[in-house]
Amino acid sequence: MLPLPVLEEIQEELLNYRGSGMCVMEMSHRSKVFQTIIDEAEADLRSLMGIPENYKVLFVQGGATLQFAMIPINLMKFGVADYIVTGAWSEKAYKEATKFGEIKRLASSKDKNYTYIPDVSDLPVSDNADYVYICENETIHGTTYQRLPNTKGKVLVSDQSSMFLSKPCTVSDYGLIYGGVQKNVGPAGLAIVIIREDLIYPDVDSRTPIYLRFDTYSANESMYNTPNCWAIYVCGKVFKFLHNIGGLAEMQKINEEKATILYEFLDNSKMFTGTVAKEDRSVMNVPFVTESKELDAEVVAASKAAGFDNLKGHRSVGGLRASIYNAMPKEGVEALVAFLKDFEENYGK
Repeated sequence: MLPLPVLEEIQEELLNYRGSGMCVMEMSHRSKVFQTIIDEAEADLRSLMGIPENYKVLFVQGGATLQFAMIPINLMKFGVADYIVTGAWSEKAYKEATKFGEIKRLASSKDKNYTYIPDVSDLPVSDNADYVYICENETIHGTTYQRLPNTKGKVLVSDQSSMFLSKPCTVSDYGLIYGGVQKNVGPAGLAIVIIREDLIYPDVDSRTPIYLRFDTYSANESMYNTPNCWAIYVCGKVFKFLHNIGGLAEMQKINEEKATILYEFLDNSKMFTGTVAKEDRSVMNVPFVTESKELDAEVVAASKAAGFDNLKGHRSVGGLRASIYNAMPKEGVEALVAFLKDFEENYGK
């Protein structure tokens, strides 16, 4: 979802953005009008997150999946990286990285179907690792890190796609943060990369396509060619919206209130059970199950009939999953819980 006030403002500007006579989708990315849009978006994001001056903000096409390759291509000076695998997305990132260097699976929760975050306080980090990689919130499996791993001085890289801007973030704890924006911030087709300047190496493999180099984006302020102008514009609107509600601390408070409503129901239900260890539960993605796949399917069918979309769990894990991203109102979660309670109370009658 996107915040309703954002959608309404976009609607008002759709045919004529601020007197330009054009929709943002029609204007040149080299125009002064769009330059103002991207400059404001970056400034608002920096303010929201408290991004230090020695970090670059890059707007990169291709979504989060492209970063699975761009990160090892650009960051592996010694050809070594450590990955903590806690679900489907960190697993995919790990497999992609193996094409480009020596990649170590530092820790994993695969033994329990990725239902928890492993102990990351004292891991055998490689002495020559260029970075340690995590997916900080696993969208499909519904786990999140409550504390960051001890990387023993190595650069921490985090995929924050499904938790981006859901709570305050100390950017200086990371070397690189990235997120595909379509979960929490804007339309698909864009990733935001926040990278410490000293990690933008100019001496990557000369065969690397110029559009896959972080230094290309940095040197050209994300405007080497036509960027995803529409997504950047919408993200900028969302950044302002977050400022207007009180910033990321207020967003975190709202998100925790929403998640508590749903988790309290699941913890007291006799039909529905949360699948994630309580201490590692995501505030954004809540997977749960019934006693059987058949009953899961009945719940999904009933939810669609009742007007709820996308309650079916990801095809790779099954079950049910409620994604309650930033823009999902508290009333939406309350309505879902009311539906689930009613289904449980009346099933089989």
